[in-house]
Amino acid sequence: MRSLSVLFCLHARGRYDRMKAMKLFMIAGEKSGDKQGALLIQELLRRRPDIEIVGLGGSRMHALAPGVEDWAEQAAVIGIVEVLKHARFFLKRLNDMADRIAAEQPEGLILIDYPGFNQRLADRVHKSCPNTKIAWFIAPMVWAWHKSRVPKLAAMLDLMMCTFPFEKPLFEAAGLRTEFVGHPLVDDILEQRRTDVREKGLIGLFPGSRMREIERHFPVFLDLVKKAETTHPEWRFETSASSEKLAAVMRRMAEKAGVPAERINICPGSYHGLMDRAEAALVTSGTATLEAALHELPFALVYKVAWGTYLIGRMILTIKYIGMVNILIDKPVTKELIQQDFNVDSCISELEKLTTPDTRAEVLAGMKESMDRLGHGGAAAKAAEAVLSLF
Repeated sequence: MRSLSVLFCLHARGRYDRMKAMKLFMIAGEKSGDKQGALLIQELLRRRPDIEIVGLGGSRMHALAPGVEDWAEQAAVIGIVEVLKHARFFLKRLNDMADRIAAEQPEGLILIDYPGFNQRLADRVHKSCPNTKIAWFIAPMVWAWHKSRVPKLAAMLDLMMCTFPFEKPLFEAAGLRTEFVGHPLVDDILEQRRTDVREKGLIGLFPGSRMREIERHFPVFLDLVKKAETTHPEWRFETSASSEKLAAVMRRMAEKAGVPAERINICPGSYHGLMDRAEAALVTSGTATLEAALHELPFALVYKVAWGTYLIGRMILTIKYIGMVNILIDKPVTKELIQQDFNVDSCISELEKLTTPDTRAEVLAGMKESMDRLGHGGAAAKAAEAVLSLF
């Protein structure tokens, strides 16, 4: 009996040692990915506090897992033309990360959004690390660009975790194990939002979290503020900046444009409070549009990129809308002001509509219908369970 007990203890200890040795590489490339990556890390560590998590991400992921390097500012390059300008930097990081994963042979690689970089890395790791499980959280939007990439992804991945319901059958049809986990923003927003602080006449301006987005969008916002001083003196404007550094840049831009500080309140830090308080808004395309919809903030989507990027995008884009609120229900719930349509007069016209009761009620109803498609919470927890089931 004693020998059996010893054997059992040795077996249990061996299992524990193997569990302790688990290492996961995690790769995110911008602030929104960093946010969702941090939520996933929390859920993974809650279930398995012994997991070692390393890789590339942002400040939130680094705070939870010091082995994750914060490269979010460098990685936040958008647009085909812009990425080409930084090709050497991204190629070096890709090679460095692929070589490190090949040397360390981790149990898993978790990719978070960031498709251009992550798909190339997945391909390299699939070939060099046959025992490393590869999972993707927040599926790349290949349905909008190249559905032909779906079979390639199916060949190199072990698990796809979708945040939109229509993605699941697309990847499953290619033979890829796929889980619809819902969208992490549902939990994130509903936990912190307030419904009793809406301020009539307050217009929220959301130019984006990257320097390049601010350089393209904020000048139009400043011209809007100047013109509204005579056409809509009852409007008050507030904008958010993702850091004090960007807030300082925006204040200098406002001063140079002749917009006094009292005409536009520039606040660094979280923009969720502004989304709760504003009556209407202009929101840069991206995750912020989903956040605005979950905050029940009527908005128009705005976006401007380099003309080369825009023209290439027009040629390869296969969907009618670029805003996920519209895509989810295939209806133009929120107006999309892109490139030359993103101008002062168009913005004022949309804001006038969004502050009109009938149009406002119609937009809010459409946003609710759209957001109901995102699941009912627990996305990061479901994703963590799906990842751990691979092992």
